[in-house]
Amino acid sequence: MVAEIGHFALILALGIALFQTVVPMLGAARGQAAWMDSARPAAVAQFGLLAISFAALTFSFVTSDFSVALVYENSHSAKPMLYKVTGVWGNHEGSMLLWVLILALFGAAAAVFGEHLPPGLRARVLSVQGAIGAAFLGFIVFTSNPFARMPLPAFDGRDLNPLLQDPGLAFHPPFLYLGYVGLSMSFSFAVAALIEGRVDAAWARWVRPWTLAAWVFLTIGIALGSWWAYYELGWGGFWFWDPVENASFMPWLFAAALLHSAIVVEKRETLKSWTILLAIVAFGFSLIGTFIVRSGVITSVHSFASDPARGVFILAILALFMGGALTLFAARAGAMTAKGVFSPVSREGALLLNNMLLAVASLVVFIGTIWPLVAEMFWARKLSVGAPFFNQAFTPFMVVLAIALPIGAILPWKRGKLGRAARTLVPAMLLAVAVAALTYAVSTGNSGLAVVGAALGTWLVAGAAVDIWQRAGGQAGRLARLPRADWGRVVAHAGLGVTFIGISLLMAWSIEDIRVAREGESFEVAGYRITLVDVSDVPGPNYTSTTATMRVERDGRQVAMLHPEKRVYPVQSMPTTEASIRSSFFGDIYLVIGDEQQGGGWAVRSYIKPFAMWLWLGCGLMALGGLISLTDRRWRVAVSARRAAPARAVPAE
Repeated sequence: MVAEIGHFALILALGIALFQTVVPMLGAARGQAAWMDSARPAAVAQFGLLAISFAALTFSFVTSDFSVALVYENSHSAKPMLYKVTGVWGNHEGSMLLWVLILALFGAAAAVFGEHLPPGLRARVLSVQGAIGAAFLGFIVFTSNPFARMPLPAFDGRDLNPLLQDPGLAFHPPFLYLGYVGLSMSFSFAVAALIEGRVDAAWARWVRPWTLAAWVFLTIGIALGSWWAYYELGWGGFWFWDPVENASFMPWLFAAALLHSAIVVEKRETLKSWTILLAIVAFGFSLIGTFIVRSGVITSVHSFASDPARGVFILAILALFMGGALTLFAARAGAMTAKGVFSPVSREGALLLNNMLLAVASLVVFIGTIWPLVAEMFWARKLSVGAPFFNQAFTPFMVVLAIALPIGAILPWKRGKLGRAARTLVPAMLLAVAVAALTYAVSTGNSGLAVVGAALGTWLVAGAAVDIWQRAGGQAGRLARLPRADWGRVVAHAGLGVTFIGISLLMAWSIEDIRVAREGESFEVAGYRITLVDVSDVPGPNYTSTTATMRVERDGRQVAMLHPEKRVYPVQSMPTTEASIRSSFFGDIYLVIGDEQQGGGWAVRSYIKPFAMWLWLGCGLMALGGLISLTDRRWRVAVSARRAAPARAVPAE
């Protein structure tokens, strides 16, 4: 009965979404206030119905209702409760239900907190949001029903993919979807502005908080996914340039470009057409990511589905919204004339350079991601584009971006002088050179990556410090009185610098040791003495574990006692590797136990990962910077809209 309630709520939500798509848009075109106002209760009602539907599916998983096919395919009665809950979105159908729930959440938030938006703009935004919801709800109802019943209820389920039975993966998808789907608000604002033919500073201020929130969630989601890959898969890496990893990274890059471009629209009322295009493309790449994960056209360990029919449906949704929005952009972009003019050496010029670097870098990632598919379609060749291509093609853009970012942050609007900016940043430059020299001095072998990465990261962090000090007029007492948006910006930029340092030193200085070790045997790795004390079988709630006890010593002193595991989940007959990591501020000791060898002993992999923590610390600082900016009262939609509302009344068309 609960499943049927969820299914019925899902169908009702589809009906509400169709109403929300049509009626408010017609009301805005005809100047009918009541029709425009209907968008707000419709958006809230759609969210309420989808919340009921999602709760019903969650109840089915928690209670192990194996009469529901989705529960049977992705759960098991012996599974821990956390993974029963995460099993709701650890599959195609459930993840799509979470997708539309978050979409409706953003629509409802715009309805509740956008009460001071001009009625016509609000109606059009919610109408576009309703159209996206209607398309994906139709996709779920007609091709991906999560409430389908089994002909005969099963005694027990087939369990969730063991790789997904991990705390990191429990929270990674919701945050990623909050970012993916949050960009739909930027898209809806862009399409609404194109329909009105009007983009101004008030529009930029309205769209920025939604884009910033999506970017923050996407940052957290990507970081959680990278962290999971690092400690769960047992290969010691944090990023593989997998198609699904790229699918989340590309919208992140475009969202970062959109945030910076919207600043120019708000402050100088220029780059309007470019900002609208970025809003369309950012969400478009989110849809491309949805297509990649669920179509099966590109092989990935993260893929949810490989049903070509469902892939075609998503491709049709992508073509409809992207094609429609780009066609509207082509027709209306000429009406969005820029008011401000600026010199190439100015903050506007620096932000434009920032935009171009981020956009082109994202397109490079896109080309590398889809090239195997293109080669197979047109030349019948099986190709694999791996990390070497991405590292060589993508890295130069990030290097130029890192060099330019501190300079652009302190340039004045309209016209500036590079010499003056360079003199201001001399302390940051000297510190970056000193760090580069220190890094080179302690490096051995090929140290170019470490030196360049450490120098660029330090340049970004020190440049952010100079930026905030300059804005305080060189007075410590004024720092606390600066707007939170300024603090958020410099924290995010410093976070990017910390990430640069972490990635470069981790990749350049990592040490790997692979060997066969017997119980009681010791071996040396990078100054550490590692002893395989013993290996034993340990039962888990829904798996069996081969657990090693390994002692790590340095200079005769015990540093850590680690317990790497190799688990086997009997329901799916699938093994997983559970690395054991001793983390510290300056590096990780990373141990993995493998299979027992025929001649005796166990396969053991040992990694020394310098500055690994800095990677995720930097990501955390970037997200924190975004959150600090969101708390700045100037960016709150209601406040800014209230000030602009009298001048932004939309006439009937």
